[in-house]
Amino acid sequence: MQIYMVGGAVRDALLGLPVQDHDWVVVGATPGELAAQGYLPVGKDFPVFLHPETREEYALARTERKTAPGYRGFVMHAEPDVTLEQDLARRDLSINAIAAPARGDSAPGKFEPDFSALIDPFGGQKDIEGKVLRHVTDAFREDPVRILRLARFAARFPDFSVAPETLALMRDMVAGGEVDALVPERVWQELARGLMTDKPSRMFEVLRESGALEKLLPEVARLWGVPQTASHHPEVDTGIHLMMVLDMSAQLKAPLPVRFACLCHDLGKGTTPADVLPRHIGHEERSARLLKDVCERLRVPVDCREIADVVAREHGNIHRSESLGAAAVVRLLERCDALRKPQRFADILLACECDARGRLGLHDSAYPQRPRLLQALAAAQSVQTQPLALEAQAAGRDGKQIGEVIHKARVKAVQAGIPGTDTGQPPPAPG
Repeated sequence: MQIYMVGGAVRDALLGLPVQDHDWVVVGATPGELAAQGYLPVGKDFPVFLHPETREEYALARTERKTAPGYRGFVMHAEPDVTLEQDLARRDLSINAIAAPARGDSAPGKFEPDFSALIDPFGGQKDIEGKVLRHVTDAFREDPVRILRLARFAARFPDFSVAPETLALMRDMVAGGEVDALVPERVWQELARGLMTDKPSRMFEVLRESGALEKLLPEVARLWGVPQTASHHPEVDTGIHLMMVLDMSAQLKAPLPVRFACLCHDLGKGTTPADVLPRHIGHEERSARLLKDVCERLRVPVDCREIADVVAREHGNIHRSESLGAAAVVRLLERCDALRKPQRFADILLACECDARGRLGLHDSAYPQRPRLLQALAAAQSVQTQPLALEAQAAGRDGKQIGEVIHKARVKAVQAGIPGTDTGQPPPAPG
């Protein structure tokens, strides 16, 4: 029985990056032999075991044979006669197909990789040096999830290029309908991980180049070639603007719900009627309708759905909020449910800042709407609603009338606390 560290752990070690998870492959063993040594079997589909002490994953070397469309249509073979090279050959990219044998002097029951004796039959080290993402063998085409994984790796390692032959293979897979067999959960899982990289735009650029974006997110794919509004650099189309917004969300270390909102906030511009281009009148409502379709299709988590919906509907009003009077500001807070969910509102404002700064020449600009609306929220929250409600109730007012009393008190608090909201004009510039 031989044991090797494989996959991302070896790749990241060679790149000088922190190694998060250690994955091991075992050659020449049976499930019974591992179980007898205390390894705990996990999962139903693959022969994977957890080390009895470290809880790291140890998988038996295996081969796979395609039997049906999609990523589930495989027959697996995991027997002691499967070689390490056969196991590495089924992996997606050459940079993930490098193995480091366990050191012979490792402590009993624990294994340390020997990076002086790397096994690299598919040129992964050369591709790491050349910063190339290249498929290992033609078996890449058998699993459409690999298109998403490669695009995600392109976002994680934005200085890596995609090998031309690999891009051509991806296009063939898309044309052959493999992407159509992907299940929503896997698509969302990979999209979410790609959104959380330092350069999320690269994921969508690669998906677009391969043709997969049109299949997976046609609402996003349609944004390329659509001009921005006249006041927002019409020479940059909406697709390019979207990529700038996504990268701004990464620059600002935004959480996943904010980044998803950035991805979807302008979907309606891809369906703007020709007679209103490039003004995009009414695109907010169109964006919200398309967003609903995307969320249902990909089974997007609720927290991501909710923030994206508010951003799609209200980002234009938030951008214009410096010119709003106190009553309009409070109505905006109420529509965003900011008083009940202040942290969510803070994330909504962060998404809007990403949108505003994701434009040519504005990357380093301030976004005063965000602190001003947070200040307005604090002023509105300072109103003690219970005494007002009791007083109004004692005066014989009903529920709707009580709500109006509270609303007016919040308007008065915002008017008193935020410069400019009494007249609906932005505050004077400092100095």
